[in-house]
Amino acid sequence: MRLGRRVAIAIAGSAVVAAGVAMLVLPGPGIVTIALGLGILSLEFERPRVWLAAMKRRFRELADQVKRKPRDGSQG
Repeated sequence: MRLGRRVAIAIAGSAVVAAGVAMLVLPGPGIVTIALGLGILSLEFERPRVWLAAMKRRFRELADQVKRKPRDGSQG
C-alpha cells in the first residue's frame, strides 16, 4: 500500500512539474504550477521539500525587494 502511494504521488507530482516547465514557454502560470508539483512531491520525498523551501525563500526575498522599492512615480 505504501509503495503504491509513493508511486502515485511521484507520477502525479512529476506530471504537474512537467506541465509547469512547459508553461514557462507556453501560456500559463508556469512557476505556480511547478510549485504545486513540488508541493505534491514533497508529500513523500525530502528533496522536493528542500527545493520548495528554497523557492519560497527566493520569492519572499523578491517580494521584500519590491516592497522596499520607492513608488513615487519618478523614473531614474
